Amino acid sequence: MKEIWKRKGKEPILEYKTESDVPYLSFPLLEDTDLVHQGFSTRMGGVSEGVYSTMNFAFTKGDNPDHVLENYRRMAKALKVDVDKMVLSYQTHTTNIHKVCEEDAGKGVTKERDYRDIDGLITNVPGITLVTFYADCVPLYFLDPVHKAIGLSHSGWRGTVNRMGKVTMDRMREEYGSKPEDIIACIGPSICQDCYEVGGEVAEEFKKAFSSEHWDQILYSKGNGKYQLNLWKANEIVLEEGGILKSHLQITDICTHCNSDYLFSHRTTGDKRGNLAAFLCLKE
Repeated sequence: MKEIWKRKGKEPILEYKTESDVPYLSFPLLEDTDLVHQGFSTRMGGVSEGVYSTMNFAFTKGDNPDHVLENYRRMAKALKVDVDKMVLSYQTHTTNIHKVCEEDAGKGVTKERDYRDIDGLITNVPGITLVTFYADCVPLYFLDPVHKAIGLSHSGWRGTVNRMGKVTMDRMREEYGSKPEDIIACIGPSICQDCYEVGGEVAEEFKKAFSSEHWDQILYSKGNGKYQLNLWKANEIVLEEGGILKSHLQITDICTHCNSDYLFSHRTTGDKRGNLAAFLCLKE
C-alpha cells in the first residue's frame, strides 16, 4: 500500500493497520508486549457525515449520536474489545485522574458518566478499554507490564505544563504499585513543533515549568512575540524526568495538522470537526 502519511523523522514509528475495514495507528512498543489492545483512530472507517466524516468519537459536537455509537462499535470490533466495556474521559484540560473499576464499564458510550473534569484514566481491570479524545493535543499511553496496569491521559499545553505524564505515573504507583522504570510509555499522534505556533504568554508558562537547559529544545522563537512549541519533546522530558527509561518510550512520528486529510486537527478546521480517540485495554 502506498504510504499516505507525512511523517517526521527518518524511520517510521507508528504502524498503520486496518482490521474489519477500520484503519487505525498502532505503537509497536505496546503491541510487542502482547498484553494490551491499543490503537489511535483516524478520520476513516466510520459512518459520520459532513465535517464529522467519517470516524468521529465525540457525542458532544452535534453529530448524529447513532452514527457516533456505530463508530464505537466498529472500532471495538477492529481492536477486538467490548464496546460495552469502554470508559470515556470528560476532558477539560485538568490533570485529574479517574481510577476505572468494573462498575465503570460503558460509561460515556452505553451509560451516563457520573464524573467530569477527567483528563486521565487508569485501571488494572482486564477487558476495560480506556478512551480519551484528541484533535491536536497529546495522547499519553502507559503500560505497567509487572503489575498489569494501564493509563491513558490527555495532555494539551496546559496538561504538559502541569506534567500530566508524571501525575498519571504517580497515580499508578499509588493505586497499583507501579514503578516508573517498569512502565512502557508512548506519546501519540498530535501537533508537531513546525505546526504549533503559540504566543508569548504560553511560552512563559513553559519557561516557568521547565529548566532553562530545555528551553531551546521545546521553544523556537520567531522573533515577533511568537514561538513554535514542541509538545512532543516537552512530554518526553516530563516522562524521562519522571523515571521512564529511554528504551521504554516511543514517540509519534505523525502530526495531526500535517495529516489533516486523515486526522482531525483543531488548528486546521477549528471546532467544525469530529474527535479522534486513543484506546487502551488490558487483554483478558
